[in-house]
Amino acid sequence: MSAHSNAPAPFAGVNATWNYTLGSIVALYVLLDLLIISDLLSRFADTRSKTMLVLVLLSVAAAATRIRYCWFLRSDSGSGLPHIGWTIALFAPAVISWATAFVVSEGAFFAAVQLWFSGVLFALVASKRLRWWIIFASLALMLVPLVLSGWFGEARGETERSAATVLIAVYSAALPLMLISSLWFWRVVARLDEARHLAAELAVTQERLRFAADLHDIQGHHLQVIALKAELVERTLAMKPEYAAGQAGEIRLIAKEAMEETRTLVSGLRDVELRNELENASEVLTLSGAACTLEIAAMPSSLEARRTLAFVVREATTNILRHSEATRASIVLAAVRGGVTLTVTNNGVGEAAALHARPAGSGVAGLRARLAEVGGTLATELGEQDEAGAATFTLTVWVPESVGDGEGGAQ
Repeated sequence: MSAHSNAPAPFAGVNATWNYTLGSIVALYVLLDLLIISDLLSRFADTRSKTMLVLVLLSVAAAATRIRYCWFLRSDSGSGLPHIGWTIALFAPAVISWATAFVVSEGAFFAAVQLWFSGVLFALVASKRLRWWIIFASLALMLVPLVLSGWFGEARGETERSAATVLIAVYSAALPLMLISSLWFWRVVARLDEARHLAAELAVTQERLRFAADLHDIQGHHLQVIALKAELVERTLAMKPEYAAGQAGEIRLIAKEAMEETRTLVSGLRDVELRNELENASEVLTLSGAACTLEIAAMPSSLEARRTLAFVVREATTNILRHSEATRASIVLAAVRGGVTLTVTNNGVGEAAALHARPAGSGVAGLRARLAEVGGTLATELGEQDEAGAATFTLTVWVPESVGDGEGGAQ
């Protein structure tokens, strides 16, 4: 069975690179096979030889199976071979064609080279440890019937008759290098895409760890002191009730202090200045590979409005990093209808990410619930998908200017 990679699914840019790589490999094989088939057809038209007709049919069959086998090149080498049936289909017409090179003189090179073409392709999906052994074995087997039939002694006449022979020989010699370099470039692009995914995930994880560390520092000391004092109260309650009561009072004060420091920590996260949050979001998206534009036409005067919008900016940025392969993004803050509108737009939304973009999605639902508390509204729009299956997502948030002044209401 064919192996499946555990890497994140690539989006439009990586898929496009693979399509170009696959297209170039297939085009190279098609070109070589067309030259061989057209030359063999010309020979068949001159001689009406049944053997030449068999070679034409075998070349067509070998070319078709090779083109289909090219689709297995996307898996990493060593991750597992395709189903044995595909490998048999790849080699069966090529081996039969190679065997005919022992009994024919005209077209022997074209018959033998079919095994070389299929062997090189198979080597690319085999493990790297065996790759060059397979390539050298294919080359040696291809040369056996040519040497035994004395083809090299007749090479000059053969070359003069068929210019395609020279072209096929040159490209055949360079075939392993061309295919290996093409796949190497593709895998570099795939690894870079994985690294960008990991960088986005690590940015989110790092922020969570920072908050967890701060919370641990605050709560760890207080809880340890509370535990010790509670143990002291338990031991002295019978012998020194007044002392135990004093310690119990200290436990209450320590618990109150812990709650206040925790509120301060959370409040510090919420009180991030809106302009800084917008600039940070633009910087993070740019670093992740999305060309982000930031436009601040107005800034709400209400502290609660700024807190709410800062939260929305943070969540929207996180969703873009997690659920899209954005190459473009924009953040616009403007005054409108007695309030402030925040519009966040990004492209590269795939099918899975579209679920998060729907009105019933968990991320959008959470933002809508938070905005409802301050009388704000939220709207989403998912654009049409492009050729690569990615769409544009627009998040529009409105909050009243009077948030926190006792006058805020739902829009």
